[in-house]
Amino acid sequence: MNPSGLLLLLTLITLTSAAVKLQERFNWRQLDWVFPNPQIRERAIASGDYIPTNGLPVGIERWQNKLFVSVPRWRNGIPATLNYIDMNRTPSGSPALIPYPSLENNIAGDCANGLSTVYRIKADKCGRLWVLDTGTVGIGNTTQNVCPYALNVFDLATDRRIRRYELRPEDTNPNTFIANIAIDIGRNCEDAFAYFSDELGYGLVSYSWEQNRSWRFEHSFFFPDPLRGDFNVAGLNFQWGEEGIFGMALSPLLADGSRTLYFSPLASHREFSVSTRILRDESRVEESYHDFSYFTEERTGGGHTTSRVMSDDGVMLFNLIDQNAVGCWNSGTTYTPRNHDIVDRDDEGLVFPADVKIDETNTVWVISDRMPVFLIAELDFTDINFRIFSAPLDNLLQGTVCAARRAPHRFSPISLLNKHEIFDYVSDALSPGYQAPKLIGYTGPTTHGFQTPKAFVYNQHNNVALKTESPPTTTYYSSSYTPFAGHNIFNSNAANYQKKNEWGNQFYY
Repeated sequence: MNPSGLLLLLTLITLTSAAVKLQERFNWRQLDWVFPNPQIRERAIASGDYIPTNGLPVGIERWQNKLFVSVPRWRNGIPATLNYIDMNRTPSGSPALIPYPSLENNIAGDCANGLSTVYRIKADKCGRLWVLDTGTVGIGNTTQNVCPYALNVFDLATDRRIRRYELRPEDTNPNTFIANIAIDIGRNCEDAFAYFSDELGYGLVSYSWEQNRSWRFEHSFFFPDPLRGDFNVAGLNFQWGEEGIFGMALSPLLADGSRTLYFSPLASHREFSVSTRILRDESRVEESYHDFSYFTEERTGGGHTTSRVMSDDGVMLFNLIDQNAVGCWNSGTTYTPRNHDIVDRDDEGLVFPADVKIDETNTVWVISDRMPVFLIAELDFTDINFRIFSAPLDNLLQGTVCAARRAPHRFSPISLLNKHEIFDYVSDALSPGYQAPKLIGYTGPTTHGFQTPKAFVYNQHNNVALKTESPPTTTYYSSSYTPFAGHNIFNSNAANYQKKNEWGNQFYY
């Protein structure tokens, strides 16, 4: 084969494995942070408070010009666990992360004022950012509980914390590990609830904003499936057999003011649901077993998922970590593989798509981070390891079985909550003129003839100039700030993170 033919073949191979709808907005070989000045940065590196190769981003959320990124303190040297990118200044590229709300509010072990480790985060329609601090540093055998689990809520207009609530001792148990959060806004901003999934303690915690009180549900549906503990990601085979309830998504608001919470254990291919009417009522904690429902058919083809989100018109997106893909399901159809589809797949860029979000403009955001490689093997820091993608929701759904959209004001499957099999909604449950999608076979991803622009060329497609500089430090930090007070007492653990047997069942995410 001549050189030009070989080049064409390699290009075609790249196109078939690359994301075709999601646009790569940001990427990093390793993470970097904004510091008040270069001297503080160099001191942090010298002391071990900043180790660039030890950071792994796991969660994202977008609010206006801020794209939030969470980085757990699994290893030493993480300057800030809650951060953001100012997209007005750096709309693409590999920007340094800006600590939120400040570097001094990200000190591990400063329970009253700081954040130790944050995973998933959620901005609501009332301009609040909900953040659960696990109060831990380390992972697996290195974990230290330096603070209690605490919900922190920030006013995004002022970047000030407006509430801190510690979970009650009754809300957790010795095995508790909570990394995921779902926010339920009812008729007004005061009518708000947060739901926390206890992955290793097998529980679901409800928190009422108005009552400033929490309570815990327990159910057998929160447990892992013993037949679904085997994973295959990025050429690595490993077992995360203990991983229970994790990913959660809330339906649009129903006629009675409630929603449906969909959830799944990580070690499972099955979907479950419960009405928030149950979760909002503390009196139902002991007598709610039969209020939880399950779908009889499973996700296929490697159906492990850690993150899901539902649009305002009832379309669910979920990551498929074994498939390097993002899947979809239109909740106006039966939960069955023939009504599931792949909205995008990338065997390089979407290795472990860790989090999926839909913002207020109906733009989808996905972060991938090669997490199993980070935990079980070793990342190659000459390669791109972390990526953030975005795309309009309509673009992602185009050509999939999920594309038939429902009107949000007619989304009302409340009468089906207690059924174990959910059938296609018909008659008055559908919008006027709506035609139910035909039940066609699951065909998998669609082949497209174009390649997604990468982060370094994103701007030329959008008529903006590439900017990668950090913002002025005076905008973000006090000149009198003394960084990293007390950090060293939490940085004494040493562990070999490259041994697979140390991480066999330790998926703390």
